[in-house]
Amino acid sequence: MAVAFEVTGTERGEWVVLQVAGELDLVTSPVLRQRVHDVVAEGNHTLVLDLSEVFFCDSSGVGVLIAVRRLIRSCQGRLRLILPDRGAEDGSHVNRVLGALGVRRLFDVRPDVESATADEAGSLSA
Repeated sequence: MAVAFEVTGTERGEWVVLQVAGELDLVTSPVLRQRVHDVVAEGNHTLVLDLSEVFFCDSSGVGVLIAVRRLIRSCQGRLRLILPDRGAEDGSHVNRVLGALGVRRLFDVRPDVESATADEAGSLSA
């Protein structure tokens, strides 16, 4: 049985929030990459990836996240990831994968949409 993979977008102020749900793997990561490229091509450089509904992420998924970070940085934009400590059963799978690979520190990680789209004055972010 194929697991549904979905990327839906909303806007919150200056931020574009892409909610990602399902498995982020070799088959689905190009879908996310294309959606991000479309958002950036439309001139949006402040992006939140809500990964709280992603229950599996392999190396190709991590590769897309790193590529997205590089793309947003090249546009002098800002990228934030939503990776809740709890949820998706016993904690965010993506959070654990990024931590295990030692790349979580590359990302501005927030627990929820509210904190991800809040603008703290003077804060630096990826």
